[in-house]
Amino acid sequence: MPELAERMLAHPFLAGFEPDDVERLAAVSVGPIEWPAEAIVARTGAVADRCYLVERGDLAVEVQRPGRPPRVIQTVNDGEVLGWSWLVEPYRWSFDVRSLTPTTAIELDGPALRAAMEADPSLGYRIVTRFTAVMAGRLEATRLQLLDVYGTRD
Repeated sequence: MPELAERMLAHPFLAGFEPDDVERLAAVSVGPIEWPAEAIVARTGAVADRCYLVERGDLAVEVQRPGRPPRVIQTVNDGEVLGWSWLVEPYRWSFDVRSLTPTTAIELDGPALRAAMEADPSLGYRIVTRFTAVMAGRLEATRLQLLDVYGTRD
């Protein structure tokens, strides 16, 4: 098994996936990527054609607020996944993302991943199920931030 597929097989997001499935996912991977601290990873409204399996590091998922500092909605850490907007039309990022620490991730090509999911509906179902949990977590984190809308916290 190639090194990238082995790294992906060890990632918690893909726990329980068969090695053959992970090799198919590795085939749509752009490969490992690194960001230094404070790098802009994604901007709201930009084309979302990637997702990332975070191996090491911390990423802030943020919402911009006019005249105020951005609000961190959620922090993505080691072993988590970043990005679900590649899965839902119009394929645009819904949040800004900034690295808080030096970060290493495995980058997956969104359009190629959608094609692989369409070619193998069983694989597609497993991926959609995992990403649905990510989307639900982001929605819950956003809801919790909105509860503080009248609070004094910035």
